[in-house]
Amino acid sequence: MKIAVLGTGAMGSVYAGLLASAGNEVWAVDTWEEHIGAIRRHGLRVTGASGDRTVRIGATTRAEEVGTVDLVIVATKAMDVEVAARAALALLGPDTIVLPIQNGLGSSSAAAAVLGEERVLLGVAGGFGASVVAPGWAHHEGMELLRLGEPLGPRTGRLERIAEMWRAAGFTVQTYDDIDRLVWEKLICNVCFSGPCAVLDASIGEVMADENAWAVASGCAVEAYEVGRALGVDLAFDDPIEHVRAFGLGIPNAHPSLLLDLRAGRRTEIAFINGAIPRVGRRVGVAAPVNETVTALVNVLESRLLAAG
Repeated sequence: MKIAVLGTGAMGSVYAGLLASAGNEVWAVDTWEEHIGAIRRHGLRVTGASGDRTVRIGATTRAEEVGTVDLVIVATKAMDVEVAARAALALLGPDTIVLPIQNGLGSSSAAAAVLGEERVLLGVAGGFGASVVAPGWAHHEGMELLRLGEPLGPRTGRLERIAEMWRAAGFTVQTYDDIDRLVWEKLICNVCFSGPCAVLDASIGEVMADENAWAVASGCAVEAYEVGRALGVDLAFDDPIEHVRAFGLGIPNAHPSLLLDLRAGRRTEIAFINGAIPRVGRRVGVAAPVNETVTALVNVLESRLLAAG
């Protein structure tokens, strides 16, 4: 299969490296010229839970250089999905499938608005703890689960074919009939760790080990669970704290991407993660003061870092 990965930061690089190792023709497309240059010169290195490999793949800053592909994986930050979807127009053939994989809420609808609902699947990755070590080199702490679904209905033949492609590359994949369940089971983990780890500049394990930090983090998770249930999402668990605890124990040394963005002075996805909970909560009559406070604190930190240049 010919695959273009739009956005080859930490997670996008993991996808690209493992899918290329499985025999697919993979192209990395990113605006980060230093990263793309390193991949061109030395190959893409991926280390961590999947081993240590360096693969030769296509790499470019211009999507139109790739030509049409079978699959477009959109692995940008949530706020950049619309721009990436417009770039993906140059990659589309008659049967090209587009798979956005982001944290938080809204990525599939943003992609579908540009590319058409009939092309778009939805993915949610969890338990990877990925980071970029250096240009051309990504590392991931874990490799728990990739969830895939059809935004407009139950599982289909094309969804299962895409799932098998990921499994052949070493990923654990679960397909869903219920897209809301797919999104919210991961979102509850995201809100637990993304915002609190960013505010405290701490790893997942450090937040879990501190009584006060864990009270805030688990409070974020409980609020997200209550909002999801009020929204009518059929979640597979009744105890959100145990759900996020099990998730966190799998990658205790990981630093969420939101924290890594703050450290690098980049814009964060807080509005799509912790910030989404009070926003949706207002629609269903459920307050989310812990997530609201964490979101405000991250916004302050982000504003100060961006202002400092």
